[in-house]
Amino acid sequence: MKRIVLAAVAAFALAATALYHGAPSLFTEPLLALNRSLSGLEEKTVAAAMHQIHYLDSGATPGPPAQGATSSPRVPVVLLHGIFAEKDHWVEFARPLTATHRVIAPDLPGFGESTRREDQAYDYAAHTERLRSLLDALGIEKAHLAGNSMGGTIAALFAAAHPERVASVAFIGAPHGIRSPQPSAMDHLIDSGQRPLVAHDPAAFDAMMALVFEKRPFLPYPILHATQQDALRNAASNARLWDAQLKDRYLLQEKLAALEQHPTLVLWGESDRVFHPSGMRPLKAALPGAQVEALRGVGHLPMMEAPRDTALRYAEFLRHPGARPSRSMPEKSH
Repeated sequence: MKRIVLAAVAAFALAATALYHGAPSLFTEPLLALNRSLSGLEEKTVAAAMHQIHYLDSGATPGPPAQGATSSPRVPVVLLHGIFAEKDHWVEFARPLTATHRVIAPDLPGFGESTRREDQAYDYAAHTERLRSLLDALGIEKAHLAGNSMGGTIAALFAAAHPERVASVAFIGAPHGIRSPQPSAMDHLIDSGQRPLVAHDPAAFDAMMALVFEKRPFLPYPILHATQQDALRNAASNARLWDAQLKDRYLLQEKLAALEQHPTLVLWGESDRVFHPSGMRPLKAALPGAQVEALRGVGHLPMMEAPRDTALRYAEFLRHPGARPSRSMPEKSH
């Protein structure tokens, strides 16, 4: 009898493994839902700016600020992803934050599960206006904005255009739009006529992953497979969105001074191959009051490579916006 049970268990395990790799789409949504629930996030949708926007929302109404904090947790945190990224890239990063702040992470219009329309522009002007529409639709009058890459630039441009609606700005990873004194690996690829973040085949997808990560985070096979398939399927449309971004290649550098009125945090990976870390120098020169930290051993997506450490740095910033980092904070990302 024992042998029969063991054989049945082994057969079930083999069948499950075969299904996991043979039909990964069956596991994608359950895995995403489980990960979201661990961070207290729920997926929702809202119609805004002629798009159906999917977003994650902790929905919590936190209590009073922690002792010694100078920032109210009742101001929500809005997390903005980069180009060709999505809301779920923030889930592990959000985990230490949802106990004290309402956290919202949208699929920006044109990305993830949100609508992408061929008759619409997806440049920075359009993204900034759509963020206003999204916040209006969610009834958010003021927010802490944090973004990665393109998302960081959208946050900064929105803060410049609507300063009264922004409590703070954080670049979680290098923002797009600063001319680094030393060109990055991606700069060299762009200057040679390539679109390095647009993947037309599996080899190009792997090259893109190697470019954006210094240390690849663990991604379950169904999630990785779905990400690759989405990138390949949308390659032609992604090229249009890439070109819309490229025309504003150094837009943020022209707008940085407008952030002086906002507490600003910059967490830039020292191993970033997308935007070279020497870009911290012009950023510091334009924003001498900003809190700027280099993250050792981290590439372009710190919220995925070192989510807990990066989130704790951001949480400390939210407790005391504009203050220098606490001595108790780690000096190195792991």
